[in-house]
Amino acid sequence: MFLWMVIRINEMLDTKNPRQFYIGVLDIAGFEIFDYNSMEQLCINFTNEKLQQFFNHTMFVLEQEEYKKEGIVWAFIDFGMDLAACIELIEKPLGIFSILEEECMFPKASDTSFKNKLYDQHLGKNKAFEKPKPAKGKAEAHFSLVHYAGTVDYNITGWLDKNKDPLNDSVLQLYGKSSVKLMATLYVAAPPE
Repeated sequence: MFLWMVIRINEMLDTKNPRQFYIGVLDIAGFEIFDYNSMEQLCINFTNEKLQQFFNHTMFVLEQEEYKKEGIVWAFIDFGMDLAACIELIEKPLGIFSILEEECMFPKASDTSFKNKLYDQHLGKNKAFEKPKPAKGKAEAHFSLVHYAGTVDYNITGWLDKNKDPLNDSVLQLYGKSSVKLMATLYVAAPPE
């Protein structure tokens, strides 16, 4: 089927005059919904959400604007695929990433305090943020996001530690032994255990 499609498209684009026609195919199938979704999966899904928004804008909005400029008669189609609510919920000030950063600054912050801040800021205020409803036997979830590809339940256990991403001891020791004086001063080698 794919080969037939390529041959048919090539026939349609074939002209006697040399031109720079091309057709790009983008597989946006990288979005994943697992039983257990943590911070890494949110980052992957967020990236896919941004990619899908870019694709929608480029292929649908800008293309229809081009039709209008060229005077092509057509009926405007609203594809209803504005993903801004979910994207902004994740990346904007007071969004999930912002609240996570803020929580990492407080020594007594915990998974519970992070979850509570997310709920206080977003539950009932943003249509893309929901309280999870995991089925029996499913992994524990703390919040759900309504992405373009479906609703994903996220578990926030350990997000604060992951976000702080401290250097491990061997890296600190290596930096502390650096021949670059500034580096060695910044990272005094930890005594061996």
